[in-house]
Amino acid sequence: VQLVESGGGMVQPGGSLRLSCAASEFTFSNYDMSWVRQTPGKGPEWVSAISSGGVREYYSDSVKGRFTISRDNAKNTLYLQMNSLKPEDTALYYCARGYVAADYWGQGTQVTVSS
Repeated sequence: VQLVESGGGMVQPGGSLRLSCAASEFTFSNYDMSWVRQTPGKGPEWVSAISSGGVREYYSDSVKGRFTISRDNAKNTLYLQMNSLKPEDTALYYCARGYVAADYWGQGTQVTVSS
């Protein structure tokens, strides 16, 4: 299983970023997928998930209305569109295979929201 995140960076408050996660070495379309974030000194925080077919989406209260998860099963890619970013969104963002019990994570992409 390989999960490779990209798209992170530094952005001002109120800005937007789009994260991508390229999946390989497994049948991507068979699995629910998630985004999880972590800041130093804190445990992982689940952010969002999407069902295998892309029909159902789930969000934490902290990002609901600002972030949108999506996937392209033909391209084996997971996305996270992040709008109206806040400093508290600063974290290392991981994509993970699964929803309730994610079994594989990528290496992460850093998102920093700062003026």
